Amino acid sequence: MRGIADAGDAIWTVALVWTAVQVTTPALAGLIVAAGAVPRALALLFGGVLADRLDARKIMVLFNIVRTIVLVAIAIWCTLTAPSALVLLLAALAFGLCDAFYEPAASTISRQMVSKSDLPAYGAAMQTSSRLGGMVGSAAGGVVVAQVGLSGSASLDALAFALVVAFIAIWLRPRFMLPRAAREPVLRGIAAGFRHLHDVPPTRTLVIALASLNLAAAPAMGIGIALRATAEGWGAEAVGVFGAFAGIGAALGAVIVLRWRPRREAYAGFWAFSTQGIAIVVVGLGPFWLVLIGGVAIGAGAGFGSVLLGATFAGTTDPSYLGRMGSIIKVGDDSLRPLTMALFGALASATVLWVPFVIYGAAITALIVVLLGNRELRTLSLRDPDPE
Repeated sequence: MRGIADAGDAIWTVALVWTAVQVTTPALAGLIVAAGAVPRALALLFGGVLADRLDARKIMVLFNIVRTIVLVAIAIWCTLTAPSALVLLLAALAFGLCDAFYEPAASTISRQMVSKSDLPAYGAAMQTSSRLGGMVGSAAGGVVVAQVGLSGSASLDALAFALVVAFIAIWLRPRFMLPRAAREPVLRGIAAGFRHLHDVPPTRTLVIALASLNLAAAPAMGIGIALRATAEGWGAEAVGVFGAFAGIGAALGAVIVLRWRPRREAYAGFWAFSTQGIAIVVVGLGPFWLVLIGGVAIGAGAGFGSVLLGATFAGTTDPSYLGRMGSIIKVGDDSLRPLTMALFGALASATVLWVPFVIYGAAITALIVVLLGNRELRTLSLRDPDPE
């Protein structure tokens, strides 16, 4: 089901971007595409409190139903009349708000489905499914919107979410119930989450790491590869090929965890991310064939490392704070990533193109060195007896 949901999401994202570019100005199209991040950022912490307090499965069902209704409404509207910038903006805002409540709840499900020692294998299977679904959806998205327009894309995504709702409501049955947080005012619950972050050093370090590990690779793989393709005359196709190679690398990295997992998951996860430093530099300096190898290396490191670190986070965080810690990670990533993207572009404009790649590669390497120097993180293991 994870693959189906992500395939539908990818189809919808391609359709939204393409339609926005067709019906309005480039500046307004950019605003529409980014609009979902605003309600998401504002509501994520509230979503984390609800995920720790209520039944996460019911929250997931509710907000997937809302997503389905939004998509059906868009499909009907765009069948009756031409898509408008206002409709696209409202749709992006609605999806951002749904994400803010759905994602913290979904981040707690792995801990409810399998034992702590099986979290890496579960995460690897989910990530592999997600990567493959996203790749298929992205490839199909352009064809779907070209043939049947936004209404057809919205209908297909609505069908995907309807299937997910049915699966969660009928077949998804958590095996391990998590302790629920006390009922208290929402703002007090948010404050309690930050106090917990302050009081538990291993959790705090994991949260900070997970919120920052993608901040170097994302600009290099986003704006960086587009700038290189333009400067070298590789064409827009090169950007898509690079993304596909990175996706294949990520899927392979996740599959490796299914076949082999280290004793100290966090330690191995950080080592996997350490490969991104030189790979980012390669993407900024190498010929196209070497850039593709760099993309595979970045994807594989992220695929292997994020599975292990995500499993460690889910398995070692106090279960009654899991939703709030997950929401803090997402808020940090959402807040910092646009800044690192903008800084990458500014450095590329002010210097020469290879400079930001070298700086960002050195930055992720320095971060990993610091994290690997933390003894508590080096010794974390999901194979240790559960204190509960």
